[in-house]
Amino acid sequence: TGTMIRCLYAIIICAAAILARPSAAFQVPPNCKLQPSTRISNVQPPLLPTHTVPIQATRIKLLPIASDGEATQSPPVDYDALLKYHTAVAVQMSLFALGLTALDSLVAATGMAVPFPVATAFFYGLSLKSRVLNPLNNARPNAPKSVDGDSSPGFRDRVMPSWTPPGIIFPIMWILIIGPLRAYSSTLVVSEVGHFFSIPTMAFLLHLSVGDVWNTINNAEKRYGASVTGVLSVVASLLNAAYQYYTVEPLAGKLLGLTVIWLSVATSLITATWQLNPDPATGERNALYPVKGESDTEFIWFQNADTQSNKNDLL
Repeated sequence: TGTMIRCLYAIIICAAAILARPSAAFQVPPNCKLQPSTRISNVQPPLLPTHTVPIQATRIKLLPIASDGEATQSPPVDYDALLKYHTAVAVQMSLFALGLTALDSLVAATGMAVPFPVATAFFYGLSLKSRVLNPLNNARPNAPKSVDGDSSPGFRDRVMPSWTPPGIIFPIMWILIIGPLRAYSSTLVVSEVGHFFSIPTMAFLLHLSVGDVWNTINNAEKRYGASVTGVLSVVASLLNAAYQYYTVEPLAGKLLGLTVIWLSVATSLITATWQLNPDPATGERNALYPVKGESDTEFIWFQNADTQSNKNDLL
């Protein structure tokens, strides 16, 4: 019991001291000195490098982009040639439209229907001789020379791939296959529509007009790079015409669409020829557009007879 009383008395004294000065219970007596911890004093600061390591900057060497120290520039575009190409197509299409409209008016005035064979012959002639309505020089390869393997505009007058078809294949394809397919399919459309002038027939004549200008670029002017772009335009115009025919008469669209097989071969041939005939001055392949100074584009309708006589035709 005495021990418990003494413990209780000690607790009361401690509580009274804390309540009187709370901070005093946690203060260090004045005569008490803290000794510094040897563990803390022995902590060494982090080691710093005693010498610097030189950092060398990487130097980038710029390679020259031109042999003479000049910046490589794209060849200048021959805008004059582009304008004449589009003008030639516009003139040819206008003449086609006038001709077909006049033919429809004549048929309506006479009340006579054009026989199917006559209409087929008409479109066959257009397929092979449409260039007579184009003011540019749409020279074709010379048929006899092509058959003999001699050079003529667009054939053997440049480096061509080894797999180039024999010259005799070209007139056979155009006269006996391409021409009849074009003529028969066009006559089917006219028979279905009831007149010559229509959106499908004009789409077909646009295909012929684009092809005539491409012959100017490839055969007469020998623009090998622009010829690649040109032949792709010919293919695109053919696909458009075949689609237009198909909307009127599915058989006509399919027959005209078959000619894309031959144009695909022509596209491969033109592309390979472009790769085999770099620019003699630079050794680089020609640009895929008409380059200024590469050739002269002229309207042969305004040239004299001697100049026009130099035109070589396929037929």
